[in-house]
Amino acid sequence: MSAFVSDPSLDNVRDAAGDGTEVDVAVHLHDGTVRLSILWTQEIRLSSDDAEQVARALQRAAEQAHSITAAKSPARPTDV
Repeated sequence: MSAFVSDPSLDNVRDAAGDGTEVDVAVHLHDGTVRLSILWTQEIRLSSDDAEQVARALQRAAEQAHSITAAKSPARPTDV
């Protein structure tokens, strides 16, 4: 079982050129890293709407990754 969780909002995002290329944004639940995958090729052409959708997915992943890494960070003393 993978520790990566993909953003389901990208399930219908495909290459605008019609090549069937897919994009995936996933967060690793253990270490908080974000994976951006372009499947079946080295590049993908996105419509402006799909590009916005990928950008939002990356932002959500970054927020989730921050939460994961913050939960693992030792408590720091506050400045007085």
